[in-house]
Amino acid sequence: MPEVSRFYGIVIAIYHNDHPPAHFHIRYAGRKAKMSIETLEVLDGSVPARVLALVIEWASQHRAALRQDWELAVAQKPLNPIPPLE
Repeated sequence: MPEVSRFYGIVIAIYHNDHPPAHFHIRYAGRKAKMSIETLEVLDGSVPARVLALVIEWASQHRAALRQDWELAVAQKPLNPIPPLE
């Protein structure tokens, strides 16, 4: 799994050759969700509300880096790590 960040037990990943719209994957305690980079809405799956709030806060701070990693993934290039939520 191309992990780009990890914080508070939350794993954020972007897969190579994934389909549009631009999104990232969230894993937490056996639960999974996909979130749109542009709208920060959950596209599929679910995670606890507190985890979702933390991910939205983190993604809001790192949206440009998420967009860049999405473009790298589409181009089959290595992804850049993104700092965790502090």
